[in-house]
Amino acid sequence: MSGPGNRRAPFLGRMSLPERNFIAEALRAETVGGILLLVAAVAALIWANTLGGSYEAVRGFHLGPAALGLDLSVQHWAANGLLAVFFFVAGIELKRELVAGELRDPKAAALPVIAAVCGMAMPALVYFTVNSIGGGSLQGWAVPTATDIAFALAVLAVIGTSLPAALRAFLLTLAVVDDLFAILIIAIFFTSQIDFLALGLAVAGLVLFYLLLRKGVRGWYVYVPLALVIWGLMENSGVHATIAGVAMGLMLRCTRRDGETQSPGEHIEHLVRPLSAGLAVPLFALFSAGVSVSGGAVHEVFTRPETLGVVLGLVVGKALGIFGGTWCTARFTRAELNPDLKWPDVFAVASLAGIGFTVSLLIGELAFSEDLVLADEIKASVLIGSLLAAVLAGTLLKVRNTKYKKLCEDEERDEDQDGIPDIYERDKPEYHLRMAAIHEAKAAEHRRLAEVASGTHAGDDGPA
Repeated sequence: MSGPGNRRAPFLGRMSLPERNFIAEALRAETVGGILLLVAAVAALIWANTLGGSYEAVRGFHLGPAALGLDLSVQHWAANGLLAVFFFVAGIELKRELVAGELRDPKAAALPVIAAVCGMAMPALVYFTVNSIGGGSLQGWAVPTATDIAFALAVLAVIGTSLPAALRAFLLTLAVVDDLFAILIIAIFFTSQIDFLALGLAVAGLVLFYLLLRKGVRGWYVYVPLALVIWGLMENSGVHATIAGVAMGLMLRCTRRDGETQSPGEHIEHLVRPLSAGLAVPLFALFSAGVSVSGGAVHEVFTRPETLGVVLGLVVGKALGIFGGTWCTARFTRAELNPDLKWPDVFAVASLAGIGFTVSLLIGELAFSEDLVLADEIKASVLIGSLLAAVLAGTLLKVRNTKYKKLCEDEERDEDQDGIPDIYERDKPEYHLRMAAIHEAKAAEHRRLAEVASGTHAGDDGPA
């Protein structure tokens, strides 16, 4: 039998207080952004299915300086321009996870990384199998591999499920790793012919960006114009322009030095995240999610191998991949599941990761850019697959919602009112002394009330 020194902390167990607070703040922002994303997607569907001509005219409208190679459609600006902001924030999140978060410790990182890799490989395998059997195009294999954390959290907000912090953190870490691999997929598989001069200048701009950061140069008026130039050069290079956003996000310092309450990366993420979640991603959804949802279109989704592969990849592949990767990691290592949680909880979160929206829509546009009809059908399949995954996950989470609420209440309880949840202070003598004083004060008040009540009853028993 292993001794205490060989015991490992259970995975999905209690996080450190600073990490818990950071995760809570990040998830609140993602939840608000996800609700705006949901509203934008619904607006796009209504607009495209009621005034389809005007919708196509607006998103197909070109603007921008042609001399700089930036005469782009509104839809293109949304996908390559606005999403660069989203990927910039994703780059910062990834950097922070690598240096200060869950991914900094290789042993702790193994579980979410393996789960995320399996959660991307299985949907791709499902898509490949369906299209190999059905004779469909294999170009869309990457579409169902992405998870949209904002949309997933919006679903949680709508159904009112109180997921414990550990499960939410697991979902967020999965999405961060997911974003990393999605970025690599876009960079490797969806890069057109490369203009090496533009790419070289973009790399030179990134080097300058890095050197300015290391020299401690401050001022948005330095970095914002430089970032725009780098983005424009990357757009003209043939490499997807969002890669520039990721690269700049990864360059920011995300570790705190003495006297700092926030690292530069955390500070900039705090400033830029509302722009990403509140404007960039919803506008992308508005100009990308507008597809026909007629009966014929829905029929096509479930009969055409490309679209069926996406739906099954999101609903079945994601859930089985993440759950299977997590279970195998726990089974073949000494990791143990938090005793407060059960394996069905992990499966429910894995199902929730099947909500693929922002990056799935983007990859769908890139994969089928030469077949606009199929590209729209792929978008419809992403919407339907995400909806089915949300319904499945919501149903599974509702079954255990009472247990989740109790766990969340335990995590939030602060009876000594010092601003720190009691669960983090139970090994501190000061906490127990404060609680003893509080209970003694309550006991004294109850004794006083008992004396008052005794006097009242004595008066009632006396003569009128």
